[in-house]
Order: sequence, then C-alpha cells, then structure tokens
Amino acid sequence: MTDLQKTTATAAETPVIQVEGLVKKYGDRTVLKGIGFALNAGEIVALVGPSGGGKSTALRCMTGLESFHDGKVRVLDQHLAPGDGSRNAEPLRKIRLSTGMVFQQWHLFPHRSAIENVFEAPVHVKKQPLEEARARAKELLAKVGLSHRENAMPRMMSGGEQQRCAIARALAMDPKVLFMDEPTSALDPQRVGDLAELLEHLRESEKLTLVMVTHEMKFAERLASRVLVLYEGHVIENGHPRDILANPTDPRTRTFLGLEG
Repeated sequence: MTDLQKTTATAAETPVIQVEGLVKKYGDRTVLKGIGFALNAGEIVALVGPSGGGKSTALRCMTGLESFHDGKVRVLDQHLAPGDGSRNAEPLRKIRLSTGMVFQQWHLFPHRSAIENVFEAPVHVKKQPLEEARARAKELLAKVGLSHRENAMPRMMSGGEQQRCAIARALAMDPKVLFMDEPTSALDPQRVGDLAELLEHLRESEKLTLVMVTHEMKFAERLASRVLVLYEGHVIENGHPRDILANPTDPRTRTFLGLEG
C-alpha cells in the first residue's frame, strides 16, 4: 500500500464522532456514567432505551447543548472538554457550523414563513447572499415535499409539515452530521413511514451522518444502520438493529423490549 493509500484508508476509518468516558451529572445524580462509542461517516445511529437512561443527555452533550463533567467528545475535528460553554466556545462555534439539530418541538420562528425559516441562518450566520440562500431553501423545501407550502407560516402548517420544515432548515447549513431528538414523537404511523423514507433519501442525497434519539423501535429497525442501547447511564448494547432489537444479549435490553416470558 502506498503512503497516499494509507492516508486515505486512515481518513476513511476515522470516526466522525468519538465519545470517551463521558460523565454527566445533575446535582447528586449521575446520568451518564463514563460511556464511550464511535460513530462513522454515513451511518444512521439510533440511541434507544428506557426513559431516564441517558439518550437525550448524550445527544445534547454531543451537540454542545449540555456541558459534561468528565471524559472527551470529538465531533468531526473539534474537541469538547469538560466544563462550561465558555471553555468550549470556539470548538462549539465550529461544530454548529458543521452539524444540524432537529429538536423534538421543532422551534420554528413563528413570525417567519417556511422559506424564511430555512434561509434565515445561511444569510445571518454564514453570510450567504439572500438570493443564493433563497434558491437553496426552495430546493430543500422541494426535497422534503413542501414546495407548495413555502410561504406558509408555522401556525398554518400541520405537525408533520413543521417537522419537515425544521429538517430543511437544519440542512440549509450543509451539515455533515444531523442530530434528531425523538423525530417521531408527534407523528401518526403514516407520517412515521414517510419520515423514514425521507431520511433514507436525505442520507444518500445529502451524504449525511444521522444520529437520533427515538422510542419507536420499528422506526429504528427500518432506518438505523446501528443501535446503541442506553440503560441507567451505560451503553449496554451496540450493534446492528437486526441483532440488537430481535435478539439482544443483555437481559436488561430484553426486558426493555418486552422479550421476556
């Protein structure tokens, strides 16, 4: 193997997210107890497990929305250290320019139309020319099936439409990693299937790595390339959804999935 081939192979194997010994506390309660994992480019990774297991906390630590008490977090080429936001200000700024986040409640700007919600950040954060940002916003709204709703205000949109608008808004920053917190929580079964299809398409067309917290096991099984089970602050399973969700090795996972008895 040539030096160039070795360099290329090493780069291909470098995880886009690396978590080591992550500890997060709320007062006297330790929510994450030294967890570690690596996520690779192009994966769709689902964080699952019982309520209070640490799924959303882990996601928020990876995105910099929560500080942590011990361990290391690397997102792309940026390193986060234990401590408050001021210590990590510069890496957090760079992480937020390279990743996207779709919140459980979507948080669209209520006084902005769908298309304005999508081009707002590229114009004001990335300083893109308005017409360039608007053209990209129209493209993204079409990609998520909202061409006909680009001038609608959030109050005029259904929950599913608001969610798709929030996804388009996150994609407008051209993220390499997209984080999603409980993306199916407000959707009926029909919309859950639609969302899975949309995210499968976006992973290919946008070359995304997706990291999501979900309580919907069928959604995780259909969409994810890997599942991490978090239980009482530990990662107790890590593998392909077909193996983890159908035949888990840890009895706590079996109990969580209702496979006992």
